Amino acid sequence: MLTTLRDLLRFSLSFRFGLLILLLVAAAVLTSFFAPFPPERRREVPRKFRGDPPSAQYVLGTTALGQDVFWMTVTGIRNTLVIAGIAVLVGRGIGVMLGMISGYLGGTADRIIQSVVESVIVIPRLPLLILIAVILAGELTFVTLGLLIGLLDWAYPSKRYRAQVLSLREREFTHTAIFSGMSTVKIVLQEHLPFITPFLLADVVSGFVFSIGIEVTLSYLGLNDLNELSLGTQIYWANEWSSLFAGKPWVMIAPVVSSIVVAVGFYLVSIGISEYLDPRKRLLRLQTPVEDGDAAATTKKAT
Repeated sequence: MLTTLRDLLRFSLSFRFGLLILLLVAAAVLTSFFAPFPPERRREVPRKFRGDPPSAQYVLGTTALGQDVFWMTVTGIRNTLVIAGIAVLVGRGIGVMLGMISGYLGGTADRIIQSVVESVIVIPRLPLLILIAVILAGELTFVTLGLLIGLLDWAYPSKRYRAQVLSLREREFTHTAIFSGMSTVKIVLQEHLPFITPFLLADVVSGFVFSIGIEVTLSYLGLNDLNELSLGTQIYWANEWSSLFAGKPWVMIAPVVSSIVVAVGFYLVSIGISEYLDPRKRLLRLQTPVEDGDAAATTKKAT
């Protein structure tokens, strides 16, 4: 694992930038736990500081209600990542298990599972989420939203994991495991899962990008729990208060820029991991030290 991380930091510029962004995001999330006031309640500041632009006292300014935009934003980042984490855990958990079992079993079981998967794939996820959110009205909590996103975001990943296992089941080590009497579950978990873990990691990172976008979209439409802070609900209230037209753009800019930065961080990390897993680029990395060694040897002989 450490070797892989070292290689990613060494060869992938996008991974380095993405990791740096995510470290800053992690620092913001940790900072949110030290908020000097309950995040669900407004902070009573002196009236002369309400609706003021960023200053030394209030880094990102305050809203017209006296809320400190900085503490709202870091708390919103934390809650948005919690929703995305639940969605990724549920979606990738279902996807990896169904994909691996489908690819390994094949035959009738594979056809049945793939019929279900392809039926889910053709369903437009965002319109369905909007419909469910409207039906649930004010009962859509952060946990419920994360579960809904996860339950609608497992079909595409399962196809990718199935494709990996279809090739792994023909390998010699799989036949050896079968002849040794290992059960299907043990073969899938102990023999195949380690091979697809790098691809799963890249998929998990991209899943965060999708989930963050869905959360912000639904919250902006007013379909999330608007009493809880997230980047989406913060944008909703900034728009509801007409912060741009009221001459307080910082109230809207802070959550919008934060959403973009978090999504870009995850995207760059995902791109870096995908490039690292590319067989052609991996071959070039393996050849680079050899070429350097040959050059050194040639120089030595010439000397």
